Amino acid sequence: MSKADRIFVENFENLMKNGFDSAGQKVRPKWEDGTPAHTRKLFGVVNRYNLAEEFPAMTLRPTPLKTAFDELLWIWQRKSNRTKDLASHIWDQWTDENGTIGKAYGYQLAKKYPFPQGEMDQVDNVIWNLKNDPYSRRILTSLYNFEDLHEMNLYPCAYSMTFNVTGNKLNAVLNQRSQDVLAASAFNTCQYSLLVMMLAQVCGFEAGELVHMISDYHVYDRHIDIVKDLVQREQFPAPRVRLNPKVKNFYDFTVDDLIVEDYKANPQVKGIPIAV
Repeated sequence: MSKADRIFVENFENLMKNGFDSAGQKVRPKWEDGTPAHTRKLFGVVNRYNLAEEFPAMTLRPTPLKTAFDELLWIWQRKSNRTKDLASHIWDQWTDENGTIGKAYGYQLAKKYPFPQGEMDQVDNVIWNLKNDPYSRRILTSLYNFEDLHEMNLYPCAYSMTFNVTGNKLNAVLNQRSQDVLAASAFNTCQYSLLVMMLAQVCGFEAGELVHMISDYHVYDRHIDIVKDLVQREQFPAPRVRLNPKVKNFYDFTVDDLIVEDYKANPQVKGIPIAV
């Protein structure tokens, strides 16, 4: 089995055994029919993935890695908040009349700040530090800008990355305030694993560990039976995932530079109801 499958199954079993049920509590999300969307939740889930050993793609169902990579490039490389710049339609429901998702995600990474080495945005600051001061303990980014929250169509879920170099390995901590077990659990893990791989490649390191810290790990009430069936599926070895080694500039990566081999997975879960 892939390690990502094992972690998913163990977390879900722990969630069902020890999680808190929000039934009877006041909650913000609602189903399409207006019914409150309650969850069963765990606080403070921490997952560790050694990218030198295995890429964390689940096989219980496939993760659309090209789609995940394109969204990552949209946010971190193109630094865009315009949905027309994204190949998929996963952000359509949060698009405003201007065709943007507000001052969120890529918008925040495009903002320039007066760093000691000169004015630059958060991504360029990370790259500069990894190349010039790699053992700094201050290499991080944040999308959670309180000044702009009221102009974001969705508050950022995966909101902070902290990078840390140990020897020749680039490691990172991904902080996520909220994670929907069924809809998004594999997507963000794969995206930010690819980000670590990209930065390691262009800054002269090997990809090390991704530590994924999730504050509110939850499954929606209408998803529980779907996930119970999902965790009973056959599990396969993780796929081989790598990047085009010829790319040496972070801003030169394209979706075509993602190479996925031997990805055997179960059928996709379709028709998942989404609470908003």
